[in-house]
Amino acid sequence: MNTPLDRRTVVLDVFTAEPLKGNPLAVVIDAEGLSDAQMAAYARWTNLSETTFLLPPTDPAADYRVRIFTPGGELPFAGHPTLGSCQAWLDAGGVPREAGVVVQECGVGLVQVRQIDGAPSRLAFSAPPLRRSGPAEPVVMAQVMRALRICADAVLGVEWIDNGPGWLGVRLRDAAAVRALVPDFVAMRGLNVGVIGAWPAGGAVDVEVRAFVPDLGVPEDPVTGSLNAGLAQWLIGSGVLPARYVAGQGHALGRDGRVHVEHIAAGEWAGVWIAGDVTRCIAGTLRL
Repeated sequence: MNTPLDRRTVVLDVFTAEPLKGNPLAVVIDAEGLSDAQMAAYARWTNLSETTFLLPPTDPAADYRVRIFTPGGELPFAGHPTLGSCQAWLDAGGVPREAGVVVQECGVGLVQVRQIDGAPSRLAFSAPPLRRSGPAEPVVMAQVMRALRICADAVLGVEWIDNGPGWLGVRLRDAAAVRALVPDFVAMRGLNVGVIGAWPAGGAVDVEVRAFVPDLGVPEDPVTGSLNAGLAQWLIGSGVLPARYVAGQGHALGRDGRVHVEHIAAGEWAGVWIAGDVTRCIAGTLRL
């Protein structure tokens, strides 16, 4: 065990401009020298959906490296930890190698993060390529029906949208059906399930999203960037959703997260971008 040191740490609320409405993230800024066991233990202790640790990059193209832990283990990539970790790095004095874009190194490789013009607290990450895609197998679809306690005619599609955490996307008929879900987490074992349904046009948000990850010690995640990235790649790519929309998430947990999704067809920033506001709630030191 290393000698305890005081390390800078912050707790940020991601995907909200209003504190306590998004998804909290603990970030240890001075994480160099911590062991895997210490990182895992601190993530279990915070009991947040994710806790991250900032480290010097190993790739010369990256500005920093991040390791992402849930209470149940380490992830190669996650969305709200990407935005929150980038903001923490910038607030701690980080200066990107290239003006206007920060390059994060994580388990899936390099991820670009940029600030949104006209929204000083809002960052966006470039959705990484899907590791697995396509329709779910019949046995998986049957498990999803049991886990969500719904029948097959309530579902418009079930696809793999795995960009690191192993997401399986489920499209329901409308947002009300998404909010009404009361999952069976025992039946869901082995799956990370994201559910989406559309709201009527003209509301504050366009779709409602929920994320269930019981195997990672987080039965329901408040607001989920990686899931929204996978859903966007699936549903914009198939023409179901427009190139720009806003997702709401967190209602069942008393949150009101906002995920701003945009597909840029060409140019320097071509791809799917997932944006959200980042609000700092706590700053201090950690003895670890």
